Amino acid sequence: MADQPIMRIRGVHKYFRRGEEQIDVLKNLSLDVGKGEFLGIMGPSGSGKTTLLNLIAGLDRPSEGEVWIGERLISKMSEAELASWRTRSIGFVFQFYHLLPVLTAYENVELPLLLLPLSAAARKQQVLTALDLVGLTNRLTHRPGQLSGGQQQRVGIARAIVTDPILIVADEPTGDLDARSAEEILDLMGELQKGLRKTILLVTHDPRAAERAQRIVHLEKGRLVEGAPSTAIRGAGAAVAAPAAQTGIRP
Repeated sequence: MADQPIMRIRGVHKYFRRGEEQIDVLKNLSLDVGKGEFLGIMGPSGSGKTTLLNLIAGLDRPSEGEVWIGERLISKMSEAELASWRTRSIGFVFQFYHLLPVLTAYENVELPLLLLPLSAAARKQQVLTALDLVGLTNRLTHRPGQLSGGQQQRVGIARAIVTDPILIVADEPTGDLDARSAEEILDLMGELQKGLRKTILLVTHDPRAAERAQRIVHLEKGRLVEGAPSTAIRGAGAAVAAPAAQTGIRP
């Protein structure tokens, strides 16, 4: 069960201007997310889901209101502060994986660590542990073109967790996968939430994916509507807890 809020959004309003016209994307939005919570965010296209994720990840700023992650008011950070904060604090999982095709699975996962002051030995330990957590230690030297869609998404998840981030932000992570691969990826995300107590924000159009979350909120025309709590996450367990204890990726 989630405890103290790790994310607090207060009175956020986001708008854009097109000539004299003001286009409101998010309207007076407030939201708390507990540490270790698995939150599902649903809504139709154009409801503001991507804009909300961009604000949470420090890729954009609200027109009004505040975004707090932990004790940091990220909506007031400078661009340099945000860039440094994102590297350490946010893990992204994308619908279309965003892996570099010329790099191996190992090298793709290592990329975020190259921005941090770590030794080569420390980087290697964290990369190997992340790939172990997603079940790909036998695919270290494979390039994306040699992997299935589900395996590519596992590499994407390993890259997201390798820096031990505060939040994992997943934008339609199963949208490009077949049903079986999608179930396996959702099982894995549930295991990460349970075993590592990672806070996960899952944006999806798929009600079956959203069911894995502990709580679901809906965005409708830029406003947040709370959904009923979902059933318990299936497939979650202690499978990731033991290897997690061996490195900087902490439970």
